[in-house]
Amino acid sequence: MRAIIPVAGVGSRLKPHTYTIPKVLLNVGGKPILAHILDKLISENITKTTFVIGHLGDMIEDFVNSEYPQLDCEFVVQKELGGLGHAIYTAIPTFDDKDIFIILGDTIFDVNLNSVFNNNCSMIGVKEVEDPRRFGVAVLKKGEVEKLVEKPTDPISNLAIVGLYYISEAQALAGCLTELVEKDIRTNGEIQLTDALQMMIEHGDKICTFPVEGWYDCGKQETLLETNRILLNDTCTDKKFDNVVINNPVYIADDVEISDSIIGPYATISKGSKISESIIKDSIIGENSEIKASLLEKSIIGNNTLIKGRYKKLNTGDSTEIEIY
Repeated sequence: MRAIIPVAGVGSRLKPHTYTIPKVLLNVGGKPILAHILDKLISENITKTTFVIGHLGDMIEDFVNSEYPQLDCEFVVQKELGGLGHAIYTAIPTFDDKDIFIILGDTIFDVNLNSVFNNNCSMIGVKEVEDPRRFGVAVLKKGEVEKLVEKPTDPISNLAIVGLYYISEAQALAGCLTELVEKDIRTNGEIQLTDALQMMIEHGDKICTFPVEGWYDCGKQETLLETNRILLNDTCTDKKFDNVVINNPVYIADDVEISDSIIGPYATISKGSKISESIIKDSIIGENSEIKASLLEKSIIGNNTLIKGRYKKLNTGDSTEIEIY
């Protein structure tokens, strides 16, 4: 089986960070978003992967090749952002197995996939949500998907599609995606994967769903911090520093320097960072950053950043220098 991972988006809801680093390489819970996904795939013995890249795609390619040499990787470029369906269409030349597993690059998940892959039909991961209008949703009939609707205005179903798709017949999906692209069939201005899956259903393909309770969104600042809290819940560091109070759960990289500070709870401190005379909680500190005499809460600090002074909430991109008196 081959995994297809679309990571071409610009991550506009996570600017300014995504001006200089791909969204999927942002640190959450101690490692990049993409690393959580790839570690899960490897644990499920999935090593063939296709990455659909675009914005800052060379950084993604370098990261995967250097950190995951055990993977058999293909990288294809989505030259225009025409929707999720268009991204998967771009990857069709790499569909070299009968079945594929599609994972959105900004979604960390925790689900047992063995039962999913052992089915004889395609399966879509879903989760019950209170407000389904922000998602694609699945409408079921007798346990099978009858209809897929992208961001419905009327609440026809509360089963949100969470970005995990097991396709048992990859070529059937390829044919439907090709038809959408060739006929330029769009929903909300984009080639939608849900439209291709709906076309498969209309052609007689059976699609079912599987529940995903462990689904962690990393698409915007608030949800990235929320996911960071969830991932850190089972993390407890035993690192000791002079005159430093650590309130677990926290993640602190091995080469971090901390003095005269309070860290946590729910703080991720990335490698190469230096913290002094500061209180940091519910925040993510990027690589090689220095925080001095600051109070940070619910903040995301980019790589190579210098913060001096006292402030409560910050959202900075890479290579930033802020001094507050």
